[in-house]
Amino acid sequence: MSELQDYLSLSYSELEDLNLAAKEQRLSRTPAAKIQEERLKYLTDEKRIKAVTLLFSDLEGRLHMLDYDKKWLLKSWDNMTFDGSSIRGFTAQHESDLRLAIDWGSFFWAPADVFGPGKVMVFGDVIDKDGTPYGADIRGILKAYAEGLHKSQGYTLNAANEIEGFLFQGVDAERRYNETGKFEYVSTGGYYHSLPGDALRQFIDHTAEVQRSMGFQNEKDHPEVAPSQFEINYSYSEVVNAADQIQLYKLICRQVAKKMGMTASFLPKPIVGVNGSGMHTNVSITKNGTNLFWDAKGEEKLSSCAWEFIDRILSHGNDICLLLNPSVNAFRRLDPHFEAPNQIKASAKDRGSMVRVPIGNSKSARVEVRSVAPDANPYLVLLSVFKTGIEGEILSHDNLRQAERYLPDNIYDAMENFNKAKWTSKLLGEDVKTRYADLKKAAADRCPRLLGTFVKTPEVQYHHEVYNQYLWNMF
Repeated sequence: MSELQDYLSLSYSELEDLNLAAKEQRLSRTPAAKIQEERLKYLTDEKRIKAVTLLFSDLEGRLHMLDYDKKWLLKSWDNMTFDGSSIRGFTAQHESDLRLAIDWGSFFWAPADVFGPGKVMVFGDVIDKDGTPYGADIRGILKAYAEGLHKSQGYTLNAANEIEGFLFQGVDAERRYNETGKFEYVSTGGYYHSLPGDALRQFIDHTAEVQRSMGFQNEKDHPEVAPSQFEINYSYSEVVNAADQIQLYKLICRQVAKKMGMTASFLPKPIVGVNGSGMHTNVSITKNGTNLFWDAKGEEKLSSCAWEFIDRILSHGNDICLLLNPSVNAFRRLDPHFEAPNQIKASAKDRGSMVRVPIGNSKSARVEVRSVAPDANPYLVLLSVFKTGIEGEILSHDNLRQAERYLPDNIYDAMENFNKAKWTSKLLGEDVKTRYADLKKAAADRCPRLLGTFVKTPEVQYHHEVYNQYLWNMF
């Protein structure tokens, strides 16, 4: 049957050229109407495309995908509805109809050997019944916030995330954790240590190739400190594109691992006794091509603008902790014995600080928020970091940047801080804040209140990126 198919299947170098050209359009702010016209013409003319995969994320950050037949989509792209009541954190059953609007600028060509031939991918914005952006679609909220700042202040928000994960033996290792009670390493090496033919190295290589083909502009990749742990870094980008790439990064890792008969896991601390996984979030703001965070004469060569940004993050560190660490398991990572960034302070050296100031220059000067778990909703993380850094309040504190203050070590304290904070109401609005808090409480209440010394089955099986709907409904 495959001999009869004539679906699109491009080489990795062809894919990279297409994706980089599309990325440049987006970053140079090519008018949306022009990109839409180009994409619709491309889909019409390219007969080898059978379907368009439309991606969106729920309130907790789980990625959802719908495949639309290309011919149907070309006729109906401006009126695509779906049932929002089936998505956690979205609408109630009696008000379930939502629309998906295609964000034509976030268009990706993906390798056929990983995602199947004849498909292209594009992110969508969730639209409410009245035609306005849907309040629980944080991608849409982040996009509107970034566009508003560019229009009013000339700001471009930039981000790059260092996303760590684990590679485990077997397919669906997380979903089977309730049967096995353990994760098995693929490699017992450590930092930078993996032979070229090792399974971990092969996984990293293949994943990096896929990312490169999809326009990620890779920088470096390597095994991380813990056994079977990996990190694959790529370049800075505009904030919404950066968040989209986080979602694609995790999707690519999971897909490549599955094809190898393994599992890529982004649980923050799947195994006690070794380093957990983080998602260090590097951010900066530019205006007319100038990095506003750089000052050659400033403290640590950061501008006063950057230090005020940091001070606002530190002031609201406990308020937004639940947004950056959204699961029961995430609080195992905030353990000071394993380079945990649980201290609410800023430092150029101390990796236990919530905020680090990396060495930089006029181009690369940035702020690194380290207390972010890899299972966090990337749109929510970047919205929280930028909006807090730009608009938050600064505590009157004699030594705010080096004070002896700590992030919570359990989700219940984090929920209490989140719920009582006025800032989180301003950040998200009361409705979305309440929905998010309810989701976190529902998961936490299914798990033992005390973390203890080993990873419990419920904190895996009821995890928002892992949970099995069948098991969840049996609770």
